[in-house]
Amino acid sequence: QWVYNILEKKAEADRIVHENPDPSNGFVLVPDLKWNQNQLDDLYLIALVHRREIKSLRDLTAEHLPLLRNVLQEGKEAIVKRFGVPGSQLRIYLHYQPSYHHLHVHFTALGYDAPGSSVERAHLLADVIDNLAMDSLYYQKRALTFPLRADEPLFKKFQEAGKV
Repeated sequence: QWVYNILEKKAEADRIVHENPDPSNGFVLVPDLKWNQNQLDDLYLIALVHRREIKSLRDLTAEHLPLLRNVLQEGKEAIVKRFGVPGSQLRIYLHYQPSYHHLHVHFTALGYDAPGSSVERAHLLADVIDNLAMDSLYYQKRALTFPLRADEPLFKKFQEAGKV
């Protein structure tokens, strides 16, 4: 609901850094709650797409390339305009597994070791775009590894199935 409140401007409307209102290829860019916005060393923003049916990386196909390219290009442009941080100094990625199931993209300062920015969980947006351009069903077919904490319900299900 937090995501939908932002997209509908019922919450945090004053924090929006950029918005592309297009219902198919648009998104809202907001500072992550973990970033206090006082310094750029730990810059952290989130792009929330307007499309509600895209839950995670697994849902993406080549049909979503215009959306993903918009997020990448417009997100970088908005950040350099607002904060003076060029795209070359950003890490732009999606999580798998995501912490919430509404497609969102993380923009962090390259030097900031943000939670979940390691290779086990983060998939660079530029790589996602390239993979989908090569194979529309790449993320439906590819095995994706990801870390789980021992107390997570999904880990317990893997244990019960004898997969761990």
